[in-house]
Amino acid sequence: MLISVGVYIGAAAATFAILFLAWRGVLAYFRFRGVRLVSCPETAESAAVEVNARHAALTRGLGHVDLQLKSCSRWPERQGCGQECLRQIEAAPEDCLVRTILTRSYQGKSCVYCRKPLEEMDWLEHRPALMRPDAVTFEWKDIPPETIPEVLLTYAPVCWNCHVATSFRRRYPDLVIDRKGREPTKPVRHKTAFSAGAQN
Repeated sequence: MLISVGVYIGAAAATFAILFLAWRGVLAYFRFRGVRLVSCPETAESAAVEVNARHAALTRGLGHVDLQLKSCSRWPERQGCGQECLRQIEAAPEDCLVRTILTRSYQGKSCVYCRKPLEEMDWLEHRPALMRPDAVTFEWKDIPPETIPEVLLTYAPVCWNCHVATSFRRRYPDLVIDRKGREPTKPVRHKTAFSAGAQN
């Protein structure tokens, strides 16, 4: 009887340990997935990278997390680099996420068309857009991530609804009836929300 109890306790302890390690791996996976902006140690310019989140999860589950790049905007030309940029991600994994950088860049901003504040954004379906200096609006998915710091200097924020409306107007001008309304404000140069993690 005592042996059976001991076996059950040992099995329960082993199961708990396995579940704990697996949970640590899951947390690491979600922490390190996604596109990030870093400052390339070789060129000091922005580069868009992705960490191998699966590898990070597996190594975290086994002990110390080991980071490796899955992709980089400088590859395949510089694929044999030393990946020193991983130190920036280790120091601030959330701050260099593209999603974080974009969210911060919209804080305190309003749509140049409807003047609606852009504090609360739906990044899953109705992401805010941008207006180029020539008044053409576009979505973030239409530009390379590594150009974001430069783009944020001159492009103005636009809400999703106004982006859809202006895009429709541009593509189908014969179907649109103009009414008097506010003109968009001109884009102005402003400091970006580029993270400290990506600058260091």
